[in-house]
Amino acid sequence: MQNVERLSITLPKDMAQTVRGAVSGGGYASNSEVIREAVRLWQETHAARLQRAETLRAAVAAADADPRPNLSEADVDAHFAAKLAKASMEPRD
Repeated sequence: MQNVERLSITLPKDMAQTVRGAVSGGGYASNSEVIREAVRLWQETHAARLQRAETLRAAVAAADADPRPNLSEADVDAHFAAKLAKASMEPRD
């Protein structure tokens, strides 16, 4: 394997047993393989969280930049009450 760096890690006993069990069960060739997969999954999860946060930041920025006037709580309540009333009047399948 090219461009590798050796790391020494410390795991709680239950995690170490899980890693060893995955190897002894035949699912992985080595402890390192288990850890590499765990780090890859963490990277994917972390990247997805960062993307969700960026999407939320963009939505907040767009809302802040919206030139329309702010709605009061009463305006919002009235809006959704009207939607609910309209939906309850529509025939259901």
